[in-house]
Amino acid sequence: MNKDIFQGKWEEVKGHMKKTWGKLTDDDLKQIEGNQQEIFGKLQKHYGYSKEQAEKAIKDFRSKTHH
Repeated sequence: MNKDIFQGKWEEVKGHMKKTWGKLTDDDLKQIEGNQQEIFGKLQKHYGYSKEQAEKAIKDFRSKTHH
């Protein structure tokens, strides 16, 4: 997976992320900026996901949003 998993579509994607994971703050989204490791870390922190659960959640999210 690329470091920037949304390849230039971050502005579009972050609104979808906030709807999907309401616990993510605007500051979280600024820190993430499409970086997969940051996304995994934030999901682990806010939702108690394991790394594997976070990876699956992002994979599922990308499938649903076609990104």
